[in-house]
Amino acid sequence: MENNNKKVEQLKQFTTKDEGQPLTTNHGLKLTNDEHSLTIGERGPTIMEDFHFREKMTHFDHERIPERVVHARGSGAHGVFESYGDASDITMAHFLGEKGRQTPVFVRFSTVAGSRGSAETVRDVRGFATKFYTEEGNYDLVGNNIPIFFIQDAIKFPDLIHAVKPEPHNEIPQAQSAHDTFWDFVVSNEETAHMTMWKMSDRAIPRSFRTMEGFGVNTFRFVNAKGEAHFVKFHWKPVFGAHSLVWDEAQKIAGKDPDYNRRDLYDNIEAGNYPEYELAVQLIAQEDEFKFDFDILDPTKIWPEELIPLRKLGKMTLNRNTDNFFAETEQIAFHVGHVVPGIDFSNDPLLQGRLFSYTDTQLIRLGGPNFHELPINRPVCPFHNNQRDGYGRMTINKGRVAYGKNSLQNNTPHVVTQKEGGYAHYQEKIEGRKVRARSLSFEDHYSQARQFWLSQTDVEKQHIINAFSFELGKVETIEIRKAAVDMFARVDRAMAEQIAQNIGVTPPDESIQQVADQQPSDAVSILKNQVPFLKSKKVGIIVNTHSNLEELVTPLENEGVTVELISDKQGRIGEREIDHTLETADPVLYDGLIVAATFDSVVPKRKVQRFADEIFNHYKALGYASAELLDKDYAHAPGVVAGITEFVEALKKGRHFDRTDATG
Repeated sequence: MENNNKKVEQLKQFTTKDEGQPLTTNHGLKLTNDEHSLTIGERGPTIMEDFHFREKMTHFDHERIPERVVHARGSGAHGVFESYGDASDITMAHFLGEKGRQTPVFVRFSTVAGSRGSAETVRDVRGFATKFYTEEGNYDLVGNNIPIFFIQDAIKFPDLIHAVKPEPHNEIPQAQSAHDTFWDFVVSNEETAHMTMWKMSDRAIPRSFRTMEGFGVNTFRFVNAKGEAHFVKFHWKPVFGAHSLVWDEAQKIAGKDPDYNRRDLYDNIEAGNYPEYELAVQLIAQEDEFKFDFDILDPTKIWPEELIPLRKLGKMTLNRNTDNFFAETEQIAFHVGHVVPGIDFSNDPLLQGRLFSYTDTQLIRLGGPNFHELPINRPVCPFHNNQRDGYGRMTINKGRVAYGKNSLQNNTPHVVTQKEGGYAHYQEKIEGRKVRARSLSFEDHYSQARQFWLSQTDVEKQHIINAFSFELGKVETIEIRKAAVDMFARVDRAMAEQIAQNIGVTPPDESIQQVADQQPSDAVSILKNQVPFLKSKKVGIIVNTHSNLEELVTPLENEGVTVELISDKQGRIGEREIDHTLETADPVLYDGLIVAATFDSVVPKRKVQRFADEIFNHYKALGYASAELLDKDYAHAPGVVAGITEFVEALKKGRHFDRTDATG
């Protein structure tokens, strides 16, 4: 698939290998020494004549660019999107116009609140941004792993981010929403209710980027060649389904491996376990805009899939890691305004603000207006216009004309008609007064929040209660805790009463009315839509020299499972190398564990028990090589088995939430 990737071929001209080459300055001068500055005598001062030192140090001093204000912590990969069929009945977009048509893509996954150095398994929204390098120009689908947002109007975005970021008086806490200013914002802005429910759910702690849904969040438009328009929402559906961590596990991984998600993405692509996602859309005809009991332009609302079903358009496969993280992942510049013919915008007020913000932030982050010329951002199709100069200009534009209209260059570059591929905005009729106001149809903040709650399994509901209790338990101001309990009593009184009990505040006021029940939407539940799988999962096996590796390892590796051997010391067992000791490995980094050894020493025994306990408490598959090794305390618990065949089935299922004694 990569062989036909035009973007990869384009990037090759900007790629260089330094191995085996002589050392030079940036201007090509070969150097005889790179260890000592030029000084007056062996013990004298360094002199300004040392151009090599000045170039090297100046470049080092300027290596860092401003990190993204949001989505600073990210990781990316190249891939290919392949269309399932001709979608010309709904859109003119060329990359969706023929079955099997392939389009190069680059995807960047990210957390939102934390800095570039923060951990990746924090409770947070995840970014899911895709750049399609189409024949008609770059198209950016810039979304998140949650289909809605906290606010309805982009003018409040700076307030939201100021509230969730570390508090300004002490720069604490990093990459966390469990603090006063965030929850003060929540209780002061009721429109946050629905999104806060999602953020307190398992959606906010995904197991991996590979098992994470993506959404375009905002309402866009599809327009076909006849000028017929549909409102559209975008969905990415991972082939392996959506899977999440449990909270205790997420916190421990943040300490054990803060790079957990990017490592998982990188390692699996290197191993050939290519992440796959299906692109689907929900469509609403223009004439049906006011058909529903929610406003389809409100970014705090979903379009329930039971009402507006998904139509699958194609599949994306991520099959190539970056060659240089900074040049590609850090310098890629997304923008919701990067569209192609057939894709247009709606009056979604959050989307309208995003159309300004993205260009503005790239100007400061990447140093000027020529960020489109960076290799990772260049389209694979030709581009010609009268824009010139500025920081970082790479194109050498020949000729004397840089304006239009002109006669010296036959009025070129020239515009083209819509039939020739030119972009034409959908001609929506607009009339009204200039106001700072929002439609009354945006004012229902709790109905879909209750729908989300009613759509969850009992396990997921308990996780939401636990998340609220943790987050609000970190809030120092008791009045904010109480206000949050009262606010979410409108979603579910019993839920709020349990949270109040956990965080030490009085129960919700009797005057607060819970909103009416809504029809559940099973599509928003993770556990109701589990996809069992084995390939690419990682299993640790605790072994010693007496362990029978062949009967344990081979069945797992035949299923595409990654196996790591763990023992009390490094070395080899037969032909295999021990991957980790009990000190360098950790159970939270595995999807399952097999105990295939006992140790004479008391210390290793205790460490083995810690591994088993943690795997058990996080509801993962726990296997024993034989019945003799089986821990009697866990013997009858779901997902705890003796024998490799039984373990494979337990691992395939995933989490065993029917364990009653686990604490995750």
